[in-house]
Amino acid sequence: MWCSPPASTARPRAPTRRPPPAAACGPAASHLAATRHGLAAARDGGTVLLLPLKPGDSATAVARRTAHHLGSAVHEPVTVGASAPVENLATRPETVAAAYEEGRRCLDALRLFGRRGDGAAAEDFGFVGLLLAGDRDITGFVDRTIGPVVDYDARRGTDLVRTLDAYFASGMSPARTKDDLHVHVNTVAQRLERVGRLLGEDWQSPERVLQIQLALRLHRLTG
Repeated sequence: MWCSPPASTARPRAPTRRPPPAAACGPAASHLAATRHGLAAARDGGTVLLLPLKPGDSATAVARRTAHHLGSAVHEPVTVGASAPVENLATRPETVAAAYEEGRRCLDALRLFGRRGDGAAAEDFGFVGLLLAGDRDITGFVDRTIGPVVDYDARRGTDLVRTLDAYFASGMSPARTKDDLHVHVNTVAQRLERVGRLLGEDWQSPERVLQIQLALRLHRLTG
């Protein structure tokens, strides 16, 4: 993890990173690492942490807790960017460098989006996370974005994914979508309503639409 004013981690440990006073944050980060059976080090004006993940924990959760803990300790906002968890660290030490860079990119993204004092991992940035992540977890992005729709089609033999493709290709026009699919407009409306239940009511917001369209394209390419 990278922290700013300093923090960075990797997984079984999750990398993070941060910028402000390394002098103030360093002791707090070292204490945190010692109590969590991790490691802490100062680097490039920030603090890098290598922390183990508990069963069921996530890099995002660790980053947020770390940001809160260090921020409380130094009485100022600490921003933490975490890498994805790193498995088998003892036998694959080279993964630490990649995790370090991913944590740095995540920290840079947090700063760019004005999320000072927050903690996050690449997966929290939607499609932008694909650019931040070192391993380009395309499958994970698709699953997080349209997984419920894909799974529903697989279980029920429905055509929601194809309907979504046609809907976006037609400029989000139900009338043109029904022409492309050769179904009644009510059928399109029912399918889109089901999509809303699966993906959430805000699925047609500009940000979600961008992510869903990208996920649909990646799903076609990797399917």
